[in-house]
Amino acid sequence: MSEALYDVVVIGGGPSGATAACDLAEAGYKVLLLDRAGRIKPCGGAVPPRLMEDFAIPQGLLVARARAARMIAPSGRMVDMPVGETGYVGMVDRDVFDEWLRERAASAGAERRKGTFEAIERDDRTGPLVAYRDERGGELQRVRARLVIGADGARSAVARQEIPGAGRNPCVFAYHEVIRAPLATAKGFDGDRCDVFYQGKLSPDFYAWVFPHGDTASIGVGSANKGFSLRGAVQHMRGDLDLAGCQTIRREGAPIPLKPLKRWDNGRDVLVAGDAAGVVAPASGEGIYYAMTCGRIAAQTAGAFLVSEKPAVLRMARKEFMRQHRRVFWILGMMQYFWYSSDKRRERFVEMCADRDVQQLTWQAYMNKRLVRAKPLAHLRIFLKDTAHLLGLRPLMQ
Repeated sequence: MSEALYDVVVIGGGPSGATAACDLAEAGYKVLLLDRAGRIKPCGGAVPPRLMEDFAIPQGLLVARARAARMIAPSGRMVDMPVGETGYVGMVDRDVFDEWLRERAASAGAERRKGTFEAIERDDRTGPLVAYRDERGGELQRVRARLVIGADGARSAVARQEIPGAGRNPCVFAYHEVIRAPLATAKGFDGDRCDVFYQGKLSPDFYAWVFPHGDTASIGVGSANKGFSLRGAVQHMRGDLDLAGCQTIRREGAPIPLKPLKRWDNGRDVLVAGDAAGVVAPASGEGIYYAMTCGRIAAQTAGAFLVSEKPAVLRMARKEFMRQHRRVFWILGMMQYFWYSSDKRRERFVEMCADRDVQQLTWQAYMNKRLVRAKPLAHLRIFLKDTAHLLGLRPLMQ
């Protein structure tokens, strides 16, 4: 059987892989998008306005627009953080959103195939062979590429095979249940608000959430503690919030990487992107925007590699992404390490969220995906307040 030859084979059709495939196809390259059928990633589905603009996403894909977030402390104290009159947190359903991205890539010229990646193989010819099966137990098939982009998730088989140390990247394990949205009169539920629970009983090292999705809602929790019962935490939350009687539509779980890999390429002909590269924001777990940004950078890097045929060019993907987002990732990582470590600290963290300066700068940074530099006095006030909290100089507000 003769093998097909592609400029790029993209393995994984989530937001990162579909974006890379679309951009490369639009640039005129021959692209294969290989995606495993039937998997929906557990995800709160939050997307910022900047994503909608940068990637030309139609507003019709949003199933909800949250206008506020509510932070819930271990004591039960609630702090509302309104986004503001012009802002919102967009919500998408991943099954619909991801498929739309894959279809856009196909419309741009990428070839779509359903299949499960098995291995990258090499022979005496130029370019790696991608071996896959179109169904479980099916015949092993192979295609050849000049470059492979692995966008196959947090436990990327491509990364584990091709990039040393990739299998040791730490992860948070996320689990959520998608339920039929309760009536507006349900206890505490608001279809225009994201609820985030910073409580050790629900997650010893991360957080739990209730996110509105129009006709449905996502109730989930994350933790890196393998002995912690994620399902038990969700059941506890549903009971406390009078959501136990709501119809459960589906249950999903998956690992979420905690930090970017130290290397994204094999120095030869393989590059990873999205969750496979570890680009999920610490503390918040936000991944869709960063995955798509990473996919776009991967496509740009792939184009430069295909023109130059110099493997060293592949290093530029990680350098460019980190140039844009290193500072935000570092700050969020430190925040998660310190504030999520005990209920006492979580209580103080939620108290800080009541501060107007914190709210304003947090939402501006979220919606625009960059740290706000225009208000140095506000940053100074936040720094002084944060330092006081760290030193325990401020009593908890009652």
